[in-house]
Amino acid sequence: MNTSAATTARTMWALYEPIHAVAYFAPEALAAYEDAGLRGFWRGYFAGRAAPLGPVGPEPVVASFFTFAPAMVARALPDVWSLTAPERALALRRAGTAAALTRLLAGHEREVERAAEALVPRAAGLDGSGRVLAAANGALDFPDKPVERLWHAATLLREHRGDGHVAALVAAGLDGCEALVLRSAVDVPRAELQPHRGWTDQEWDAAAQRLTDRGLLTQNSAATEAGRALLRAAETATDQAAERPWRPLAPEQVATLVRLLTPLTTACAAALRFPNPIGVPEPTVQSCRRAP
Repeated sequence: MNTSAATTARTMWALYEPIHAVAYFAPEALAAYEDAGLRGFWRGYFAGRAAPLGPVGPEPVVASFFTFAPAMVARALPDVWSLTAPERALALRRAGTAAALTRLLAGHEREVERAAEALVPRAAGLDGSGRVLAAANGALDFPDKPVERLWHAATLLREHRGDGHVAALVAAGLDGCEALVLRSAVDVPRAELQPHRGWTDQEWDAAAQRLTDRGLLTQNSAATEAGRALLRAAETATDQAAERPWRPLAPEQVATLVRLLTPLTTACAAALRFPNPIGVPEPTVQSCRRAP
């Protein structure tokens, strides 16, 4: 195992995830879907994020998105494709996100260009084996404009990491709801997870009971040391699975990427709320500058 590459993978996730997440939280991104007739947040979300998969039904999305309740996904798919084709949803996603990033990153145009130049080689040609969302997004062409290239690179890297994270959670014996329940017992409030992933109270409580039976939660729904250790192990496995794009980088190259991305990450974080259902931490000078 290349420990420094795994550490770099986690450092970089904290930097590129807020850039990607603008697509879900910024008003310009939301307005692009609304203006096209995709009323309500979740129609745009599922249309935009699932569009690289084609006009699929709920089953592949439940599998690849992992933590969403099947009933919630089924309320959006496949009906959303009667409102917009996947190709149109992709165009809306790109346009709305580009508008948001152009506003948020105003004054950082040179940094955007240099960051895109540095990040695109890490994202181009990612191995999609066993990584459905990464492979689907990897089949899309890189845009020409720097701000769109930066976002697309961030998206490829985060979906690549996310696919690995799903595999790590499955290997840990967790289903989608159980993963959320355990996470809520550690650091992300239940209010940020359950309603935004569509699980009913009955489903949530049943998942909590299963975790309790395994010794991962106490009867009061607090994480046991075994539960915390299981999550730490899954995070470590996620970092290791995401390290391949970063292995070729020398420490000075990592430091350059951190320097380029830090002001962009900080600016994009203004469009997010903390805590959030994605679980991305609020950027700080210390976390953004942490590098091997």
